[in-house]
Amino acid sequence: MAGYGNNAELNAPYNAPLPEVRMFNGNPAGDFSKGGGRGMWDSLQPGFGRKFKSSGKENMHSAFFGPEVGFGHRIAELYPDQNIAIIKYALGGSALGYGVGNNWYPDYRRGNGINQYDHALTTLRQAFAERDIDGDGEADTLIPAGIIWMQGESDAYDSEIVANQYLQNLKNIMALLRAALRAPDLPVVVGKITDSHNDPEDGLRMNWGHIVQQAQRVFEQEDVCADLVTVTETFKHLDDGWHYNSADYITLGKAFAESIRKLEKGCGTAQ
Repeated sequence: MAGYGNNAELNAPYNAPLPEVRMFNGNPAGDFSKGGGRGMWDSLQPGFGRKFKSSGKENMHSAFFGPEVGFGHRIAELYPDQNIAIIKYALGGSALGYGVGNNWYPDYRRGNGINQYDHALTTLRQAFAERDIDGDGEADTLIPAGIIWMQGESDAYDSEIVANQYLQNLKNIMALLRAALRAPDLPVVVGKITDSHNDPEDGLRMNWGHIVQQAQRVFEQEDVCADLVTVTETFKHLDDGWHYNSADYITLGKAFAESIRKLEKGCGTAQ
């Protein structure tokens, strides 16, 4: 999820930068593209949603935001004595299923082989390579605390075959991201996809949404360090039938933060 929240609709404190929360947003890029994942550390602020770009030397903030705003503010409240850093990579409409649009399939072999998974790894490498993320002249150590995953609509829309592969694809990509962060028990928070029912033919925007939703539930049930955030069930979609309104992105981000806090307290206790 990149984020379609409108910056102009934000009120204080969300409409201003939060310098104490650091943010690294990897440059979003399509499959086969070079330059995906490059970025630089910045203050958390509106503008890291759709149309955000980064050259690696300059962040070009957009007029949109995603759940990172609500998440960053809430997680800072939950951990007032800790330094907070957020690493984000997202491209709207991406899928886990092989060959579906811009996708995350790790064994991608089309074209030059570069896809969303590669861009995400570049994001992590560049974010961790910077030793002083807040510019205070002292070296910082990043300690992974969790993964937030809000994705799946494209898999639910493409075909029944792709939707049925979602559970295994989700398990695979989470295992790989945990490995990349060297934290096999890292908490994973998954946001439940929901259908706007904005379709003139059968009322379903995603014909196989129920399959992906079930896969998300099973993933949570089978992984002691995973949680499924379902607050999206109460959200209203924009007229495009896919994206949420601005207030909902704040609500979603806060729910993600609460979920991370819950997992931190109990993750691994059942192992």
